[in-house]
Amino acid sequence: MSQQNICQSCSMPLRSENDLGTNADGTKNRDYCHFCFKAGKFTDDGITMEQKIEKMVGLAKEMNISEDRAREMAKNILPTLQRWK
Repeated sequence: MSQQNICQSCSMPLRSENDLGTNADGTKNRDYCHFCFKAGKFTDDGITMEQKIEKMVGLAKEMNISEDRAREMAKNILPTLQRWK
């Protein structure tokens, strides 16, 4: 898995091969999850970090994580990830 074992776009844990995104040639990409990276491209290409934070907050709320906690987590983690540096 990637050096941090999390997606370098959204911070999803990369626990198995099934979690990994794919490169243009169909091989597994060890830096990004399958939600963020397919066939060598970001699934949300052109999104800003602020938009990604909002997207993640929405997903976290669906998983019963409070909006405040989700926003704090996203704002602390996303800027440290490879895609957003």
